[in-house]
Amino acid sequence: MPPPKKSGFKKFLPGGESPVSPERRRRLITIVIVAFVLGVLFIPSLFSNKTVKTISYSSLIHLARTNGVISASINNSNGIITGQLTNGTNYSTNGPVPAIADEVNTLRTNNVNVTFANPSSFASTFLPYLIWILIFVGFMAFASRQARGQMNGMMSVGRSRAKQFNQDRPTTTFADVAGYLGVKQEISEVVEFLKNPGRYKEIGALIPKGLLLVGPPGTGKTMLARAVAGEAGVPFFSVSGSDFMEMFVGVGASRVRDLFNTARKQAPAIVFIDEIDSIGRKRGAGVGGGHDEREQTLNQMLSEMDGFDPSEGVVVIAATNRPDVLDPALLRPGRFDRQIVVPLPDLEERLPILQVHAKEKPLDASIDLMMVARGTPGMSGADLANLVNEAALHAVRRHSSTIGMEDFESARDRVLMGQERGTMVLQDDERERIAYHESGHALLAYVLEKTDPLHKITIIPRGMALGVTMTLPEEDRHIMSRQHLEDSLCMRMGGRVAELLIYNDLSTGASDDLQRNTDLARRMVREWGMSKEIGPMAWGSNNQVFLGEGLMHTRDYSDHTSQMIDDEVERILREQESRAIEVLTLHRRGLESLTRALLEHETVDGETAAQLIDEAHGEPVHDRATKTVSALAGVSRAASGNAAESAPVPAWPSPTLPAV
Repeated sequence: MPPPKKSGFKKFLPGGESPVSPERRRRLITIVIVAFVLGVLFIPSLFSNKTVKTISYSSLIHLARTNGVISASINNSNGIITGQLTNGTNYSTNGPVPAIADEVNTLRTNNVNVTFANPSSFASTFLPYLIWILIFVGFMAFASRQARGQMNGMMSVGRSRAKQFNQDRPTTTFADVAGYLGVKQEISEVVEFLKNPGRYKEIGALIPKGLLLVGPPGTGKTMLARAVAGEAGVPFFSVSGSDFMEMFVGVGASRVRDLFNTARKQAPAIVFIDEIDSIGRKRGAGVGGGHDEREQTLNQMLSEMDGFDPSEGVVVIAATNRPDVLDPALLRPGRFDRQIVVPLPDLEERLPILQVHAKEKPLDASIDLMMVARGTPGMSGADLANLVNEAALHAVRRHSSTIGMEDFESARDRVLMGQERGTMVLQDDERERIAYHESGHALLAYVLEKTDPLHKITIIPRGMALGVTMTLPEEDRHIMSRQHLEDSLCMRMGGRVAELLIYNDLSTGASDDLQRNTDLARRMVREWGMSKEIGPMAWGSNNQVFLGEGLMHTRDYSDHTSQMIDDEVERILREQESRAIEVLTLHRRGLESLTRALLEHETVDGETAAQLIDEAHGEPVHDRATKTVSALAGVSRAASGNAAESAPVPAWPSPTLPAV
């Protein structure tokens, strides 16, 4: 027997849900009042089917003397006389007030039925008062409803704003989250515990009370939480950290209590708190003392997670990209037992992420997603999704039915460097200087041993860049050797040194190169111990000023050590500048040949640049297959399993050099 349908009348009962919004209700009341007033005024006239002829008073007297009038009704209040003529026509005229007795006798002596009336209809007498009464009653009802709504809002201000997702609601699952196998295993273990707790309790395993997802923005922490909602067969509550905060003191703590009480009633349950750093910051570390409301909210959460009345069967999953600001009491075991790092995806994880986002899009047969993944180091999952979408938009702009490699390359240039500035006009001397600058970068990227393979050079302005030299990393690096760092410093010096050799002068184009080189050299000396003079020591504090811990911080080394650090940074930079001068002087013909090609074509690929440099040098500098992207194409196709193995696949990288 099917369950009885729920009656919809309860929505209209006191305390029931309103079927319409307050704004729509106000409009409806206004329309009803206006319609009622108009109806009272105009509806009676619609039912009047008599035709009334207006005549003058003298005409009425003349008609009466000639027996042309049957009846006359005289209104004593306004002097209006109405009646019927002998031809059956109804008439109306304005007479004197009061009526003249001789003329009334004239009417009567000519057989006119004369009557006097003092009309006092309901409409004319009470309608003005009725309209104002209705307006007043409507206003009072509206004010009462508004006041009742405000009181309900005041009474419910402490209720939690968490959204509950039931298991029958279609949501994201783990199958929709590519990569991150270790992270999914950690989270799925908690989901399995909630669904089948008996397996774990048999050996005395306790469920973790809290899981903290830590990672940069865009890595998919919230998506993983949505996947938990789709996989867990238990109630899932989702709330943001900012939802606990309100202008009233104590509201945040009240909402925390309400959230956990609701989850405890439906235990086992999962509570997801996004951006927990908004309420979980260190207590007492703020400038001028802590915020009372925020600290009370945090204290209540600490008590709910592991206090005198712990929540059994309620698992809290939180996400943040700033774990360094969280209170230590929140991170200890018993509250957040596990901290799961959700890092930027590596090469092997970027490929399935790209495959997920490109699954429903028509890709060209020559596209190798492994090469796309290889050329996107440092991109998060959100960045990769945006990249695929930008590639699809570019394909539409060029009126193509499929997405090709050129679309991905243009999309990546747009994402990293901005839109191509086709309207920007450069002077000939500026254009030549930019070409020499980028040629200096490209030549050192090809000649030096520890630099990434060269991909392309362009002097087309794009975004804030006037020109870019792009390289393709062979693999994701997690640590970097000193030789690799020194070659990177030397390569960034290439643009400045090329201008110095050709023009015997410098420009502002190397400002970003110098800034990045100085920062890198200072970290080599201060943090990584890559200086013989300084030795194996590290200085510097990573404390954040907004925590109030770094305001009174003083450096932990002497003036003499500070001078030594400055001297070592200067030595490293000058050594790499001298090295760049030496290499570019040796390959000056290659520098000029590459510059001429850039001025002619504006964009030169890595293979062409390597051929020009080798021809100008008179012999191969080294095996080009190891210093250009062609060496990676075969490996990429084999790794990705692309069927079109014989087709040459263009590759494209992330820029390792700043724009001039």
